[in-house]
Parts: sequence; structure tokens; C-alpha cells
Amino acid sequence: MIATAGFQPVDALLIAIIIVLLAVSGVLALAETSLVRTSRVKAKALLDDRRRGAKQLVRLVESPEHFLNPVLLLVLICQLVSATLVGVLAAHWLGAIGVVVATAFEVVVIFVFFEAVPKNWAVHNPERAALFSAPIVAAVVRFPPVRAISKILIGLADLIIGRGHASDDGRTGLVTESELLAMADVAHAEDVIETDERAFIHSVIEFGDTVVREVMVPRPDMVGVEAALSVAAALEAALQAGYSRVPVYEENVDDVLGIGYTKDLIRAEHEGKGTDEVRGHLRPAHFVPETKRLSALLREMQDAKFHLSIVVDEYGGTAGLVTLEDIIEELVGEIVDEFDVEEPPVERRPDGSVVVTARMTVDEVDDLLDAQLPQGTWDTVGGLVLDLAGRVPDEGEGVEVDGFRLVAERVQGRRIGRVRIERTGPVESAAEASA
Repeated sequence: MIATAGFQPVDALLIAIIIVLLAVSGVLALAETSLVRTSRVKAKALLDDRRRGAKQLVRLVESPEHFLNPVLLLVLICQLVSATLVGVLAAHWLGAIGVVVATAFEVVVIFVFFEAVPKNWAVHNPERAALFSAPIVAAVVRFPPVRAISKILIGLADLIIGRGHASDDGRTGLVTESELLAMADVAHAEDVIETDERAFIHSVIEFGDTVVREVMVPRPDMVGVEAALSVAAALEAALQAGYSRVPVYEENVDDVLGIGYTKDLIRAEHEGKGTDEVRGHLRPAHFVPETKRLSALLREMQDAKFHLSIVVDEYGGTAGLVTLEDIIEELVGEIVDEFDVEEPPVERRPDGSVVVTARMTVDEVDDLLDAQLPQGTWDTVGGLVLDLAGRVPDEGEGVEVDGFRLVAERVQGRRIGRVRIERTGPVESAAEASA
């Protein structure tokens, strides 16, 4: 026979208490996992979808410290009390061997069915588990004794670890840029968003960190006219270049007087003023430092209603110019109009090499080749080649760095126009380097 003592009414009561405690611990274990894994963004999305229990869910995930300690404490109490009662019953029914049986029961039944199973189900069904458990946990947290215990536990935890150590900048509950980028990558991998949508999300998030120097038309590529030229000559230069606005300077491009609008020049010529000096038909020029962020410049352009800015360096010299189109292209990609000469920024050769414009940034090349080229005072791959070579290279001359050979495919005067990139050996990917 199994029993050493008869089954008594008190045993039935203890069994009922054990079942209730285990059921409560299972529900709370499910709640703990699901609520901790639910982000504020996800909770608010469920609220927008008008899902039942979403309102309580949002309230809980906004302050996880208010529910986590009470839930963990109640799970611990339920499991310890139920385990103790199981031991008492096992010893009552089986004697000394009951301790072994009770231990096996606690490991198999309590851990597997009331700890592992609820938590695994919550992991695989996070939305359903969170919406199901949120109203229950919200009711438990509002219970006065539990609320008092919560405050005591939070105070004790703050005393031990210090509130200021939770987050150095106080932004624990906020989603970071890297997390948003990772979300976009995961959504793309799971076919939730398209490749173009993922690229646009990356562009929008990275837009705030981009400075004018990274997108401006550099000084050697600027098209400008001298202030002493006639209106007709300046208009002809602007039309040949295909621009609606051109900088007008006094002696050199460092002394920009203003911006000549082709529509103003056309009107002036139509009124018989084609022989006038163009200096008399200018609009004010806007100057910005090359370190200004694009997001701030875009707002400034929208408020002041201008489309072109002259970019100046730290010494006050002209470094280049930036247009509204340049800024928008940073968000949506290249915009080609009838005046643009279409030369692909990236050309893949049959031999496996890649030819890129020298103005492509090193970060873009890293993304293109899954590499990690050196970073420094340069922004572009052309600047990297110049730094490594130590001079202006001849066409066909190259340098080697980090498993790649960078060849000056085209050299225009003192500038590199195109760079051919060849892989020369094993290279550590950006992902491996950051690991």
C-alpha cells in the first residue's frame, strides 16, 4: 500500500490550496514574461487597434517597476507555500520516502507545468498573453496590501542599487535609434516591409545625424558667375549649366555677393537690361557652416523660403553649396531631372570589382561591401584614397587597405572622380568587427 495514514478531510483542503496556489503562480509567471517582453510601442499599437486589455497593458509597461516586484514576490510565495504543502502531504502519506517523491513532484510538476510552460507560451504568444494577463496584474497591483509591499520592495531595491544607476541618462523607457533600425531590419527580414521602405526608414533615422558637409556640392563642382558679367552672359552660363540659381561672386568664389535667379535674369533681359552688370539683379545669399545638421537647415529653408545655401568652412571660405534637392535626396534617394547627367553611383564589373563615385561616403561604401574602411578627417572614399596615397594619384594608381585595393579610376585635375574597389583577400565584415 502507498499510504501510511488514511486520507483525511484536511488533506482535501490542502490539495485544493495547492491547486489554487499553483494556478495563481502559473498565471503570474505567464504575466511576468509577457509584460516584460512587451514594449511601450507595441502596447500603444494594441491600444490603437482597440484590443481588449490594451489600456491596462499600456499603463503597466510605462512603469514596469510598479508591477514586476509584486508579481515576482507573489510567484515566489505561491511556489514556496505549495511546495511546502506538497512535502507535508507526501510525508503524511508516504513517510520518509515522501521527501523524495515530493522533490520529484515539485521539479516535474511545479517547474515544468507552472513555470516553464506558461513562460514558453507567453514567449510564443506575446500579444495574447500580455492582453490576457494585463487586467489581472492591474487588479493585483491596485490591491492595497500588494501596493504597500510594492513600495517597500522598490524602496529597498533603490537603497541597494541606487535609483541613478538604472540609466545614466534617465532614458530607460525610451526606444533608441539603434533599436528602431533593428526593428526595421527585423520587419524587413520577416517580409513585413519592403526593401525600399526599410531603406527609407534608415534614411529618416540617420537624417538627424547628417551634416551639411556630407551632402553639399563641393567647391570645385560649384557653378558661379562673376558679378561684373552682364545679365545676358550670366543667364547664358546658368542655362548651359541647367541651374535655376547660381552664386554670384566678386573676385573669387570666397566672396559671394548673392544668388542670381534665372527667372530674374530672364525678366531683366526681357526689359532691355541684358547689358547691365548682374550684381544689380541679385537676391541675398544664405550662408551656413559645413557642420550644420541637415534637419535644422531643412527647417530653416522651410521657414525662410529659400532653396540654396552657401556652405562656409571654419575659416570663412566657401566650401561648397547645398540645395533643397540635395537635402531631400538624402531622404528619398537620387532625384534625376532633365539636366542631370546620369552616371550610376555604383557600377559592378564582371571581374567582381566595384566602381563608385569618389564622392560616395565611406559609410556608404562600408554598407555596400560589408566592410569597415578606416575613418578619419575625410568623409568620402576619394578623400580616403588621397589620405592613403599622400598625394593626388595618377589614373590607375591604387592603394591597399583592410583587404581592399582602391584604384583611382578617373582623375580630373587635382580631384579623383571615380574609384574602383577590388577585394584582395579576406576582410573582416562590419558586423564581425563590432561583435
